[in-house]
Amino acid sequence: MTRNTCAATATSERVVTRRPSKAPSVLTAFVLHRYDWSESSLILDVFTREQGRLVVAAKGAKRPYSQLRSVLLPFQRVQLSLGRIPKTEPSEGQHGDSPVREVQTLRGAEWAGGAAMLTGAALFSGFYLNELLMKLLPRQDAHPLLFDFYAQTLPALAGRDETRVQSALRAFEITLLQQTGVLPDLSLVTSTLDAVHPDGRYALLPEAGVAFARADEPSVSGSALIDVQAALLHGSLTPVQQACARTLSDWRSLLRGLLHYHLGTPALRTRQVMLDLQSLSSSPVNTSPQKQGSEPVAGRP
Repeated sequence: MTRNTCAATATSERVVTRRPSKAPSVLTAFVLHRYDWSESSLILDVFTREQGRLVVAAKGAKRPYSQLRSVLLPFQRVQLSLGRIPKTEPSEGQHGDSPVREVQTLRGAEWAGGAAMLTGAALFSGFYLNELLMKLLPRQDAHPLLFDFYAQTLPALAGRDETRVQSALRAFEITLLQQTGVLPDLSLVTSTLDAVHPDGRYALLPEAGVAFARADEPSVSGSALIDVQAALLHGSLTPVQQACARTLSDWRSLLRGLLHYHLGTPALRTRQVMLDLQSLSSSPVNTSPQKQGSEPVAGRP
């Protein structure tokens, strides 16, 4: 065999054994937040079913004729095709506290169907859920069940039945705390592992878990705790919503303190914006300013 023939054979073998390039992954996602990157591009904080929260660079998404403008919207299920990490990445200050090594490029996005866009007060409730997810979920930590619960909660927020809306919000808060590992077994007193008594009153404390309530702190009945714990075991959101509906006001007060502790802040941006808007649109008959910490109209969020 001649030298040229051997070289040709080796070249042919190299071509045959060459590994194909990896295709971009396709993920089911919701856009939680959008940050301006440049005049034409965005940085997205997305919640994916397969990989959890991700940071994605959407180049050209702000251009007038970009098809991404009508796709990369909050509260809409989308299919994202992601590529490798971009060579030139935005600075840390341009997209929050995420390390630049986490940023992936967006190759394509398509609407994946779902409910209509949220409007009015439902928008604030939706952004409230998004803020919870962004603050409580670490990046690149998949929570497929929580993703499904989020998708199921959004349509309920658009309804006119306020009890259903509040039940949906409380149920999502509870399942979020459970999925992130900070919710204790609600059917047991945490310090003693004794079963809660249906007729007792209990507090839900950040460090002590389920405990007997003092007269001056938010509490819920033992029967309500038992019902919600049983509902959580179903692995479905509807039973949790139904269990919360029976004692909505108690759960709201109870969960607020627990969430604020784990969020590390006494107030969420979404809640404060809604309170400010309510103050601006208050009736001339009632000119007193909105007190800090008072409840938004219709209880949202």
